Amino acid sequence: MRPAAVAFYGAALGLLVVGLRELLTGFEENRCSMTYMFEYPEYRRVVLPRRVARLYPAYGLYLYGEGVYAQETRALKLSGAPVLFLPGNAGSYKQARSLGSVALRKAENLDGGVHLNVFTVDFNEELVALYGGSLLRQTHFLHESIKAILRLYKHLKTPPQSVALVGHSMGGVVARALFTLPRFNPHLVSLIITQASPHVAPVLALDPYLLDFYAAVRQKWVKQANRLRNVTVLSVGGGYRDYQVRSGLTSLPRPPGDVNKLSLVVTAVPRTWVSTDHLSIVWCKELVLATVRAFFDLVDADTRQFTDDPARKLTVLNHHFIRHPGRKLRDAQDSAVSISDVPEAWSEVNTLRLSYSTPKEGQLKYFLFALSSRRKAYSHFYCRSNNLETSSWVLGCQHANGSTCARAVDLSMGTELLPPYKVLVLSLSDLSSVTHLAVSASNLNGKQFTVECEWQREASQTLSVSVPHVLSFGVTASDVTVNSSGLLHNIQLLHFHQVYQAFRITVASQCRGTRDRLPSAYRMRVSWFREDSFTTASTPSAADIPAMLHTSRPDNASAVLLQLHTAPNCQYKVSVRTSFPKVLGQALRFCGPMVPVYTAVTLLLACGGQLSSVLTSGRPADMMQAAGRGLQPHKVNLPVYLLHILLSCSCFQDFLPPEDTIAPTLPEGAESAAEWPHLLSPLLYVLGAAVAYWGSALLRVLIRLVSLVLAPLHRPSVSRTCGTLRRRTQLLLGLGLTITGWMSCGALAILASSLLHLYRVVRLQMTERSLSHMLNLAPRRHKPAANGAVDGSGERGGAGLLSEGALQEVRDDLQLHLSLAPLLLLPVTLGAPSLIHWTRDLRFCARLDPDPCWLHAAPLVFCYLLLINGDTLTLSNRLLPVVTCLPLPLAVTMATFSSLHLYRVAYFLSAALVPLAFCCVL
Repeated sequence: MRPAAVAFYGAALGLLVVGLRELLTGFEENRCSMTYMFEYPEYRRVVLPRRVARLYPAYGLYLYGEGVYAQETRALKLSGAPVLFLPGNAGSYKQARSLGSVALRKAENLDGGVHLNVFTVDFNEELVALYGGSLLRQTHFLHESIKAILRLYKHLKTPPQSVALVGHSMGGVVARALFTLPRFNPHLVSLIITQASPHVAPVLALDPYLLDFYAAVRQKWVKQANRLRNVTVLSVGGGYRDYQVRSGLTSLPRPPGDVNKLSLVVTAVPRTWVSTDHLSIVWCKELVLATVRAFFDLVDADTRQFTDDPARKLTVLNHHFIRHPGRKLRDAQDSAVSISDVPEAWSEVNTLRLSYSTPKEGQLKYFLFALSSRRKAYSHFYCRSNNLETSSWVLGCQHANGSTCARAVDLSMGTELLPPYKVLVLSLSDLSSVTHLAVSASNLNGKQFTVECEWQREASQTLSVSVPHVLSFGVTASDVTVNSSGLLHNIQLLHFHQVYQAFRITVASQCRGTRDRLPSAYRMRVSWFREDSFTTASTPSAADIPAMLHTSRPDNASAVLLQLHTAPNCQYKVSVRTSFPKVLGQALRFCGPMVPVYTAVTLLLACGGQLSSVLTSGRPADMMQAAGRGLQPHKVNLPVYLLHILLSCSCFQDFLPPEDTIAPTLPEGAESAAEWPHLLSPLLYVLGAAVAYWGSALLRVLIRLVSLVLAPLHRPSVSRTCGTLRRRTQLLLGLGLTITGWMSCGALAILASSLLHLYRVVRLQMTERSLSHMLNLAPRRHKPAANGAVDGSGERGGAGLLSEGALQEVRDDLQLHLSLAPLLLLPVTLGAPSLIHWTRDLRFCARLDPDPCWLHAAPLVFCYLLLINGDTLTLSNRLLPVVTCLPLPLAVTMATFSSLHLYRVAYFLSAALVPLAFCCVL
């Protein structure tokens, strides 16, 4: 290995490790509370019709229960509102226990017998995120399960007409796919709640069936958007803790004006405010409570079933998931309230700010703010309280009687919950019918809390700061100082609109005096996507806020806003710096699937370099040198970018598949963001080349170790033909493996042929070691040179097989096959999900149907078997110059069309390996 190459690829590997570390661990700790079962959970299997059980033997439908409820529902005589949980990729049906247990405890505390029946589907823990062949089968079984559930309620006078669905991960995608079935009645499902479900595109497109499934779902919901407006769908993303499904993919594609499709991140859910990983989003107590409360509010009091009113459903979901007013849900927002007319309980406030802490003794207390003298000078009224009890605490006085209010309306429905307190911001322009504002600070129960209110001018509360450039590497910072004479300040983060940007925001506070203050709350507000995040800090203190985006900003959206709910008489210094590790983490989060594509490009170009070396000098180069030369960005990235520009022209749109004309992982409305992955492609190419370089080195070490282990089991060989196969054997093995792949799984045939090639490499390694040892032990024959000197370059031991030339031939073949081995392992890796799915489903079906590897399994099998006999001598024929020219154009085409479709890598590798295999035959 050359020191320069080792240093370069070592640095590239370091960048990759930093990015992966930031992606996998660079987030807050898990602050979710665990949900616990109070009694032993039971899963009652629902008997399905024989036809359904015969068609789907691996699947099942269960009813969740605990304790007495489980005994009461043993006969499946149900009367509650049906909820069906759908597990996701490799998910268990038992994950419904959190939802079911919390729903049971909630029903016990309610009067009227309102309760939920939580069902769950067993999808056999299939890897549907990596193998799309089962998605349509799961969708059909879900349809049958819904019909079976509704049949359980036929004995009721008013049986339910629909089932509410809760889908985790790919379960949410399957729930939306129901509407693509030709015989599905859309009225059977009117509410879908999805958790960490990638609706925009699959995380990894490892087979075409995944993309076909997504295309069918997208086409159905776009073309029939008007018919599906009554279907309410809520999608919740996990935030940055979920590195498996980034939250940008959970955004629901929806037509303009469709308010019944809601998308948000769990960090923005009121009374949750935490980020969840891909599994904890199912059992996170804060989110489960919000979901269960929403379900119970959606139950109609008369029918005890879920309401069919879309407006009611939207109101309930907005209340629990978007903006919680800190009180129970009511139909009328501005309702008249009764108010005390005791003069001693009222105090008129004439100052600009109120700060009041209740005493330990319970009392009745109201503060009255006159609006007439403040309308011209101020635009808003801001009030907050750390009394989180559900109450009407801010009132609009319509008729004042001296220092008391005679008639008032409740304005508290505009309250918004923040982690430390509740906040209400009123626009004075909306209060034309109100003469005074009344703030309740009553604590009849003796509970102590603090109320702070002030008049505000919106213009004076807003500042702007330009974020540093992404390539500033944190050296420079953008600072802004807030001298807090108010309780709320807004800082616009200008030029912060792309997902590859990442910053570390430090908010340091200094205060005068040592009195107790309410904690400060910092809110990162994104206007185009509900991905708000909250940070709470004591005062004075210094808090670090990670600033990243889940989706790029559309062209017509406003800037990102940093809201500071501050303490009075304090100074806040806000510093914004670029975080280079987080930038790398964002690049891998959004463009990570392109790294294995560039790894394949590097290995393909390295193989092409070896063939060129054989063509010119008759010998291949060292394996690691060839891997190091596979990085050729000037020959790959520039043509790829030019092809991207050319294919974006309208004249080529009709000739390309839909998934190639629209990048499925980019958010809607972010057309300007489509360029930045191509600008990052050189960096991704370097990271992919580092994976190829060090992966090849690791494979070389493993082959040496395996050869040492297997050496005692084999007789020493000194021939370069060790491990080769006869033509007849190759033909029989090829036919046998092809038939095996067709009857079982194509990936299995590819794996078997790859192992045969690896055995050939191991035998060459063993032969190379045996020859080296023999030549070191054999005496050297010295022959006189022409000048009378002694020439020591003669053969050893007198045997032609033990010559230096024979050793060099074996070493040349070994280097050639070591360069081929990583390339041949790539199709095995890409076919691993379908192979795993086949092995887990083997007890139900011996054949994988559909099989994503069937198209290229037979060519690859015969290529692997023919390449086993390949060496530098057989490759040197007339076809080699043509084969040497193929890797570069294939690499460029692969990087262009496989960046979002990893399964195509196997196709391009097949196109490169088939001509190479012919070189070994001709």
